[in-house]
Amino acid sequence: MSCWDVVADYGLRSLGIGERLLPRDDFTLCQQVVLIGSGMIWNVYFGVLALASGFFLATALAVGKASRVLPVRKAAEWFIFVFRGSPLFIQFFFAYFLFLSLKSVSPLFDPLSSAWLGALIVLFFNTAAYSGEIFYGALLSVPRGDIEAADAYGFSGWPRFRRIVWPTMLRLAWPAYTNEAIFLFHATTLVFFSGFPAWQQRGDALYYASYFADKTFNPFVAYPILAGYFILLTLVIIALFGAINRRLNRHLPQARRSKLRYRPNLLR
Repeated sequence: MSCWDVVADYGLRSLGIGERLLPRDDFTLCQQVVLIGSGMIWNVYFGVLALASGFFLATALAVGKASRVLPVRKAAEWFIFVFRGSPLFIQFFFAYFLFLSLKSVSPLFDPLSSAWLGALIVLFFNTAAYSGEIFYGALLSVPRGDIEAADAYGFSGWPRFRRIVWPTMLRLAWPAYTNEAIFLFHATTLVFFSGFPAWQQRGDALYYASYFADKTFNPFVAYPILAGYFILLTLVIIALFGAINRRLNRHLPQARRSKLRYRPNLLR
């Protein structure tokens, strides 16, 4: 079997397209690269959807935490505290058993016990909490002069936030938010260790890497391949977010434009 045949058979296997059975013996390097790459589709799925939806909740949390209304401020503070204060793996664990309990109440909650939705919800809340704290710090750092200038031009309420405060907040928060985005995509590997099952062996990249490591008794091939995929994904994120960062800072002199610096979260 040529490598092109392997790509045709296993390239989209994680989506249920192609060969149903995993290789049992005579594992080739091409099979490992293709299948682990196929599993990366799910990691990208979790990361993109959680990041895109979490961005809007994070903005709401930042505004809520800065609110003068006590119930709104406390609700935002406690949400951020709970999801930042507990490990992501524990959140997966409790969410899975909560969703199983809801499933026993009504079959309408059945999708929540699947990784494609249940794990996505956990990642969505987690990244929203971390990003909300980043946006909150940036919101407090918006120069007072910008707000006074907006008031002088007659901006108030929602127009002032949309046209003055929010863009400035994003510009200040974007370098730190980029690091959060990178960590979120790395954190998608924890879905493999959570209770959410891989339906019909259609797992993420770590699922296939672990499969090959167990079958070949050699983790020094599959796991470096997995690491290589995530390094490439990180480079894509840095390039994309760097372009957005330049767009946000396009009105500033070159010397004042903030630059992205990758600072990995060793502990979370």
